[in-house]
Amino acid sequence: MEPNRIRDVLVGKTYYIRTFGCQMNLHDSERVSGLLDSFGCLEAASPEGADIVVFMTCCVREAADQRLYGQCSSMKSLPPSPSGHRVIAVGGCIAQRDGEGLLTNVDNVDVIFGTHSLGHVAELIARSFEDGSRQVFTPEDVQDEATSLPWHRAVSYHAWVPIMTGCNNFCSYCIVPYVRGREKSRTIEEVVDEVGGLVRAGVREVTLLGQNVNSFGRDRYGHPRFAELLRQVGDTGIERIRFTSSHPKDLLPETIDAMAEVPSVMPQLHLAVQSGSTRILKEMNRRYTREQYLDLIDRIRDRIPGIALSTDIIVGFPGETEEDFLETLSLAQTVGYAQAFTFIYSRREGTPAARIEDPTPREVIQNRFDRLVKVIEGTAYDFNQQALGRTIPVLVEGFSKKDAHMLQGKSPKNQTVHAPLPEGWTPEDVVGHIVDVEADRARTWYLSGTVAGEPR
Repeated sequence: MEPNRIRDVLVGKTYYIRTFGCQMNLHDSERVSGLLDSFGCLEAASPEGADIVVFMTCCVREAADQRLYGQCSSMKSLPPSPSGHRVIAVGGCIAQRDGEGLLTNVDNVDVIFGTHSLGHVAELIARSFEDGSRQVFTPEDVQDEATSLPWHRAVSYHAWVPIMTGCNNFCSYCIVPYVRGREKSRTIEEVVDEVGGLVRAGVREVTLLGQNVNSFGRDRYGHPRFAELLRQVGDTGIERIRFTSSHPKDLLPETIDAMAEVPSVMPQLHLAVQSGSTRILKEMNRRYTREQYLDLIDRIRDRIPGIALSTDIIVGFPGETEEDFLETLSLAQTVGYAQAFTFIYSRREGTPAARIEDPTPREVIQNRFDRLVKVIEGTAYDFNQQALGRTIPVLVEGFSKKDAHMLQGKSPKNQTVHAPLPEGWTPEDVVGHIVDVEADRARTWYLSGTVAGEPR
């Protein structure tokens, strides 16, 4: 379908995108939004006002499937769209995994596009508008470069920057390698040029994205070059650099050195452990032991004192015993995480772990999960106490949902920080700016205080 024809069909149509899952999905949504913008579409504030509704999906946990089915079903009760014809599209990991099979579970979906097919979204939607057909496009070998698509960023001060796609790790519980494909790194020059352009556009903070950023460059250069990338991105003048996700087995000493030595790399690291039991880690195919992980934590803290560490932990992996769980509990206490994303194991068809039978009662797993959450709440609270009495530079992201006069932002350590908006200031004065906050209150999930000085 010719670009001019696509534009003729789509121009003036309104769209709404709902995103589930990881940061890579958030970035993919920004690319889809930018592509639709380029064909004359207009963003709507809600599905009710949209001619096009796009769901960008995640399939890491079973609940994501049910959530998608529920969301699609709810579209049936919406009033007619502004144009009188609403097209519903599903993209992301569920679309890539299920393809045409998704149509049997959601009968009102018009377009299905996979993780490698972002560049075809506008054409697929236009075809559906034109003749009412259901379009499915989920090949695995499409050479689309999503990073070359137009980009509609959600905010002006922060940008997601993918440095690689895919994953080679094949953790036994994880579906991601099957829906995102093998690792494919961008060139260092391409990433640095992109960040340089973002700096010139006024972006203050970037988050470098990959399923395993620590292996960046291995497929392209023959060995990982993430440490070099961090240094070169730091040289662009960007004020804050974050990155995710980071696999412990590939976190090299030179990367830790770069984190310590590049001023714009924030003193915060998300390092997924998944379990504190070496036996379970082996079953998960994580390729490190409990002892190796703890040794890595010691080396990180030796080079970056006070760093905020966060993690992912799975409770209830098939065959996990009380002894295994107690090792996870003690590891969490030993590390003292500032934050942790805790999950009950979700069986994913097509993964090796899905074949493991587990007789552990659900109530036992839930009890373990609740005990872990209490430990994490304790370590997070203790970590935040270190900020009391200190002046913290906060990148303001907006305002509290509970109080429109309470600004909200992130510290260098990725802590949520609240402070009253000083009298005479407007939201335009602070959102996207950095303000100093003198912390006088530290709770489990946030800090609060008063603004000191002017925004910058």
